Amino acid sequence: MAEPPDRLHDVPPDRVVCRYHGREFTACEIRLLRQLIAQRPARHRAQLSREFCRRIRWRRPDGGLKDMAARVAMLAMQRDGWIVLPPPRRRLYPPRPANRQLSQPPLGAPPATLHDAQPLNLVLVTARDRKASDHWNACIAAHHYLGYTPQTGAQMRYTVFDRNGYPLALLGFAAAAWKLAPRDRFIGWPDPTRQRHLDRIVNNTRLLVLPWVRLPNLVSHLFKRLARQLPEDWHNRYRVTPVLIETFVETPRFTGTVYKASGWIHIGTTQGRGRQDTHRQYPLPKKHIWLKPIRKKLATPPQLLIQPAHTHRTGERLQQETARRCGEKE
Repeated sequence: MAEPPDRLHDVPPDRVVCRYHGREFTACEIRLLRQLIAQRPARHRAQLSREFCRRIRWRRPDGGLKDMAARVAMLAMQRDGWIVLPPPRRRLYPPRPANRQLSQPPLGAPPATLHDAQPLNLVLVTARDRKASDHWNACIAAHHYLGYTPQTGAQMRYTVFDRNGYPLALLGFAAAAWKLAPRDRFIGWPDPTRQRHLDRIVNNTRLLVLPWVRLPNLVSHLFKRLARQLPEDWHNRYRVTPVLIETFVETPRFTGTVYKASGWIHIGTTQGRGRQDTHRQYPLPKKHIWLKPIRKKLATPPQLLIQPAHTHRTGERLQQETARRCGEKE
């Protein structure tokens, strides 16, 4: 197995040399990973990722190893020349293409009004329910402008049905962006605090009202429901209770009217770079950044959405203050 170029020569052990999947890695940790690879070259990559997580204590809030995140990080490390992984034990196949037939309108007519549709049923989609998962993937692939791409790390998907089981909308959530200057300035986060509490923010990655559904105020109603259901579902799965949702709205394709009408707060615009684009090589469309506090009363005060004055404030007051600050910036 070829050795990677020794980019760590004379680098102090505690110096951060790279960052992947929301975590900074020191020179000591990269040297440890190289040692683990060299000691047992025949080790499965899955075994390697689990052992690496144990050694560096990289765990989820519920105590489980972040081995899936570690695998993604190790692939990126190999791509960037930090390590050379053992060859995969089995052939990697591309994801199955979405079944477009599943994205067609169901039989019957959709409800004509929101009153006719209620009570809505927000169903959590899991990979174990193959039929529901394939339907969600196919609809997003066919009808959302970003399409469908598999996600790694913390994530959650919902399909919304009316009271008769007719599908109306789909939503997807994932881990928050690692660094987001307008958000971090707006909350008042110094870097160490952001690293400790970023898991309290989730990213609304997909919002799709199915194209044959025409229900005024549907999305506003959904976000009110999600403010109650999402924190509980997220905590049950990841043992972390989110207090804030972020989302990105591509401009000028969309205006974000539906988010504004639902009480979200516009706090700035992205620079047009992806998560891993540290060298500004891959320009992307700029997007407006919106935030939504989802808890009226924060169980523990300021450290969750750090306040410079370190005062105890409720989520409701936070929303009032953020709205005022947003108005000052406009």
